[in-house]
Amino acid sequence: MWTPQDRALVGDFGAGQALSDEQYRLLEPLIPPAKPGGRPRSVDLRRLLDGLFYVVRTGCQWRHLPPPPAFPKWQTVYWYMRLFQRAGVWEAIRHHLLVMLREQEGREASPTAAIIDTQSVKTTEKGALAAGMRPRRSGGASAMSP
Repeated sequence: MWTPQDRALVGDFGAGQALSDEQYRLLEPLIPPAKPGGRPRSVDLRRLLDGLFYVVRTGCQWRHLPPPPAFPKWQTVYWYMRLFQRAGVWEAIRHHLLVMLREQEGREASPTAAIIDTQSVKTTEKGALAAGMRPRRSGGASAMSP
């Protein structure tokens, strides 16, 4: 439970942007458990996510993340961000939230069509074959040419 005492630890750093209980309940099942056989996870994942979202929201450098007790150490937040990135957690969260929002709007979970226009797909001026052809050399370009 996110208590007033917890929010007091974040203070002005969170600026009211800490994850709500409902938001954290959506994300919690998507976060992988600690690896079996290793040291037990000691970091508060909710505060870690708050720290990560703080960096994303403010654009501050990792080393300028407010120190504990507001958030875990910046090295810890960064390490988990990279761990989750390699494990595909961020993509899974994005996909889960996208499907959930589409279903709330009464749409199918997956889009059934895609649109590609000339602004999205660029080719060479001469067409696709020109990209694989070697350029011609002019006869006057080199003193060695016959």
